[in-house]
Amino acid sequence: MEHHQIAIYLAAMAAGGLLGWVLPAAGPGLEHVIYPVLGALLYVTFLQVPAAELVRSLRDGRFLSATLVVNFLVVPAVVAGIFVLLPADQAVRIGVLLVLLTPCVDYVIVFSGLAGGSNRRLLAATPLLLVAQMLLLPVFLYLFLGSELADIVEVGPFVEAFVVLIAIPLALAWATQAWAARTAAGRVVSAAANTTMVPLMAATLLVVVASQIPKLGGNLADVAAVIPFYVAFLVVMAYAGRAVSRVFRLDVAASRAVVFTGATRNSLVVLPLALALPDRLALAAAIVVAQTLVEVLGMVAYVRAVPRLVPEHTVNTAS
Repeated sequence: MEHHQIAIYLAAMAAGGLLGWVLPAAGPGLEHVIYPVLGALLYVTFLQVPAAELVRSLRDGRFLSATLVVNFLVVPAVVAGIFVLLPADQAVRIGVLLVLLTPCVDYVIVFSGLAGGSNRRLLAATPLLLVAQMLLLPVFLYLFLGSELADIVEVGPFVEAFVVLIAIPLALAWATQAWAARTAAGRVVSAAANTTMVPLMAATLLVVVASQIPKLGGNLADVAAVIPFYVAFLVVMAYAGRAVSRVFRLDVAASRAVVFTGATRNSLVVLPLALALPDRLALAAAIVVAQTLVEVLGMVAYVRAVPRLVPEHTVNTAS
């Protein structure tokens, strides 16, 4: 499955789209499945990051600094440029903000690895990126929306997402690692869990797409209107990520990883936040899912384009 991940993910999204179209009544029920499958996916992701490796990653100052700069300084600046051009619809604007302001922590590792990026560094940075985005997202939303934010977003869903999708999976992953370090049974369970990454990602994509397709209804034009912005974001961030990696004088593998982390967004994790918005903003969830569809196709192009953008002979003299 690992050798055919891209095809599997595309097939899962196509199956989700077909399911949502044929059985639209299943959409509300599938929404309740998003948290469990996403929590399981993040548990397996965290399981691949040993606690000791996480501590060591915090000493990788140059890579972590580049990752934080590209995601929390460069991306908001790019989003600010996009924001002024977006349609005036509040649901559209909130959906775009939610998804573009949060860096991806799951399949970015897969696609970066396929392009020769440093999986190990991205994996180790994952918990830090998750915590940082949950802390900074409310700040960014306030900067973009101002006083409107208090009437739109409730704190509860943010806290729930942090606990269910970050704190619990991370604690369980570290508990599993400790168990695996002491017993043979723990090692068997850990090894078995690590083989589920691809099917869990496919299941998550299928459930997300199938649950949101019925919501498009008469809003297809509104969703289609944001697709050019998502494509433009991917193009701009490819060059922005390369520029940041050069500033921090990263090696080739680390540079490619920075390009990927700056371009890929956390649509799966922020989708529950979009689903928790008031009914009048229900379109925001479909706007978030649209970004997933564009991004996965974009990542297929990135896998081929990034090695050319950051070729092997490019060495940024990292010490």
